[in-house]
Amino acid sequence: MMRATVKLAAALALPLVLGGCVSASEYAAKNAGFSAVEAKTTEAVGKQTVWIQNQQHARVVSDRVKTLMAKKAIDVETAVQVALLNNKGLQAAYADLGDSAADAWQSTMLVNPTVSVGLTGIGTPGLEAFKSVEGMIANNILALATRDRNIAIADTGFRRAQLNAALRTLQLASDTRRAWINAVAAWETVAQLNQAQAAADAASELAQELGKSGALTKEGQAREHVFYAELAGQTAKARLEARLAKEELTRLMGLWGSGIDYQVPNRLPQLPKGIMKRDLIEAEALQRRVDLQMAKLDLEATAKSYRLTEATRYVTDLELLTGFESEREKEEEGDVKTETTGQAELEFVIPIFDSGRARMRKAELAYMRAANLLAEKAVNVRSEARSAYQAYRANYDIARHYRNSVVPLRTKIEEESLLTYNAMITNTFELLADSREKVNANLLAVDAKRDFWLAEANLAPAIYGGGAGAAAGGTEVAAAAESGGGGH
Repeated sequence: MMRATVKLAAALALPLVLGGCVSASEYAAKNAGFSAVEAKTTEAVGKQTVWIQNQQHARVVSDRVKTLMAKKAIDVETAVQVALLNNKGLQAAYADLGDSAADAWQSTMLVNPTVSVGLTGIGTPGLEAFKSVEGMIANNILALATRDRNIAIADTGFRRAQLNAALRTLQLASDTRRAWINAVAAWETVAQLNQAQAAADAASELAQELGKSGALTKEGQAREHVFYAELAGQTAKARLEARLAKEELTRLMGLWGSGIDYQVPNRLPQLPKGIMKRDLIEAEALQRRVDLQMAKLDLEATAKSYRLTEATRYVTDLELLTGFESEREKEEEGDVKTETTGQAELEFVIPIFDSGRARMRKAELAYMRAANLLAEKAVNVRSEARSAYQAYRANYDIARHYRNSVVPLRTKIEEESLLTYNAMITNTFELLADSREKVNANLLAVDAKRDFWLAEANLAPAIYGGGAGAAAGGTEVAAAAESGGGGH
């Protein structure tokens, strides 16, 4: 006896519209869902982002980056735009969006049936005709019954991937803005320390000459020398920190090779004349925060998984087997008689031991967990928005205090000390000490100004998302959704 089996597979794709907004053709598009990412980026940071998918796109983006970097010293807006165009990690996040779109597209297709054909013959192979042909088509009925819910879950995952791509974009923009502020502030600090270094150098040389003449004790000489030495170490450390801060900015902008030979300003912008009023910042954050929208989608996905588990509580596997049997016989007169018979079988698992109650309980608990995590997220978003605005206002007042009070007073002291020195009232070391104190005041003013601009940069992430730790945003709720997934 000889038997051969051949399996054939066919894929059937059916268009599907969910809520009148997303169809299978939209899932299949190369830039599926990216328009929502662009819109959110433009709204939040006012910059353009692109999804590079071929060499032509890459060349256009490369040329634009070179044009932007041709400036003598790049400002913060240029740095953010270059990062959004040139950062490869961001392009990987957009690829994840495309992967999610492909999953949603796949969910709109019917489960492939399995076709098996059996050929049975009697006698010597190649001489005796086949006696019968058997065929059977197996299709999972349960998958068909739950298809709409599975599609809805996949669509929710696709929309979450859109928000995640937007969140990664906003995070890159805010990280780049902060990196630019830190780099410029670091170089401004180096400039202030260089001024102090010049004063310390003069004091050290003067102390050495006075020591030779006996006008200054060895203790006094050592005090001036050690100040110079300590300041030299402080300046070297500040220069290293400035280089590392610029390197962080370079990394975020995705630059390498000759592209790293750019300059940043050596001074932060002056403080604005006034601060922005954000009396409704909590409401703005609740409405616009991308990570909060992601948490809502996670809860929605958990709810859909819960309903899917309920639908498949008792029956976990159900297959319809349909087919035919064709039998051919040779009659005495030499004629061949063929008879074809249809077949249909229904196979399913009988829930004698597993009633599905445990899976229902897990799905219910997953939903409750996701709901509580969403509520916690909403509370945290409101708090983060309030904190960001409080930091913005307070740092503005502090920076303005140093600018308007501390630095002018130190400048006045130095000027008066110089006058008394010229009148032979103040000695040289008192004059140098006053100059050092002025430099220290300038350093504190630089730090205060940097803290204000960083606080200002944190306002947008507090409202739209993308602040520190944004990459992990919503993961707790997502984990709750995944742990409660049931059914097929």
